[in-house]
Amino acid sequence: MGAATILGCAGLRLSRDERDFFKDAAPWGFILFARNVEDAGQVSALTSELRDSVGFDAPILIDQEGGRVQRLRGPIWREWHPPLDQMARGGAEAMRLRYRLIAHELRAIGIDVNCAPQADVARADTHPFLRNRCYGEDAATVTEAALAVADGLMEGGVLPVVKHIPGHGAGIVDSHHDLPHVTQDRATLEQVDFAPFRALSHLPLGMTAHILYDALGHTWPATMDAEMISLIRDEIGFQGALMTDDLSMNALPGTIGERAARAKAAGVDLVLHCNGELAEMEDVVTESGPLDGPSESRADAALAWRKAPDPLDIPATEAALSGLLDGEVYV
Repeated sequence: MGAATILGCAGLRLSRDERDFFKDAAPWGFILFARNVEDAGQVSALTSELRDSVGFDAPILIDQEGGRVQRLRGPIWREWHPPLDQMARGGAEAMRLRYRLIAHELRAIGIDVNCAPQADVARADTHPFLRNRCYGEDAATVTEAALAVADGLMEGGVLPVVKHIPGHGAGIVDSHHDLPHVTQDRATLEQVDFAPFRALSHLPLGMTAHILYDALGHTWPATMDAEMISLIRDEIGFQGALMTDDLSMNALPGTIGERAARAKAAGVDLVLHCNGELAEMEDVVTESGPLDGPSESRADAALAWRKAPDPLDIPATEAALSGLLDGEVYV
C-alpha cells in the first residue's frame, strides 16, 4: 500500500536521495515539469527511472495543454496556439485532433496522463493566467470541446484529468499567488460553472480548484473543504479519482503538511505536490497517509482505463487539422 500522493522530482534524472525516498513512500504517481525536460531520450530515461524507483507501472502526469502551459516545447515537440484561440477557429473536432497528436508525443516518452481537459468557463474578467487556456465562454461550447479533448487523449492511450472542479473560470486573481473568491450566486454556478463538469463526470481523473465560493457560504478553498468535495461527488456526480491542484500554490493557507492533511480529510483521493522539494514531499507523504479504502478503489479504477493507443496516421491527422484551422496549426 503506497502513499496517496502524486509527486514531482527536482531535475533531469533522479538523485540517490529521491530514488530512496520514492522507493519507501511508493507514491501513486509522478508529475513532470519543464525543469525535468531536456530532450526525448532524457525524458524517456527519467520516466523509466521513476517507475523503477517504486517497482510498478506508476502513472506519469504532465500539463501539456498547448499555448502557455506546455512542458514539452519546440523544436523537439509541437508548439500549439492557446486553446481558446484554436477552439474559436476550428471547433471541437480540431481540439480532438490536436490532443490526439499530443497523446502520441506523450506516449512516445513514457507519459500516460495529461492534465486536460480544462472545463472552466471563461469570462471577460477571468484572470489572464487562465483565460486563454479555456475553451469558450459558455457551458455548452466548453462541454463539447472538453469531451473532444478527452476523446483525443484516450484514443492515444493517455488518461485525461478534467480540471478545475467545480470551476475556476470566475476567478479574477491567479491562484498561484492569491486565493480567488467567486461571488456568483448559486444559480449561476449551477447553470454555467458546474454544468461542464457534470457532463464530464464519467471521466477517470479530476483535479480540484483552489477557489473559495463565497455565495455558498464556505470559508475554505474547495480543495480543502469537505462540503465542496461532497458537492463534487453528490451534486456534480464526479465519481473518479479526485486529486488536488498543486499544494505549493499560494492560494492555500497553512504549511505544506497542513494543506495535505486538510485536503485528504476533506475527501480528495490523491494529493498533488509539484515543486520537487524533498523535505516538503516528506511532509506531504506523512500527512496524506496511505492510499486505501474508497480512494484506493477509485485510483485503481482510473488506471483500469489505460489502454494501448489506437493506430494513428500522423500525416492524415495533421492534414485534417490544417483544413479545420486554415493551415494555422502550429506556432
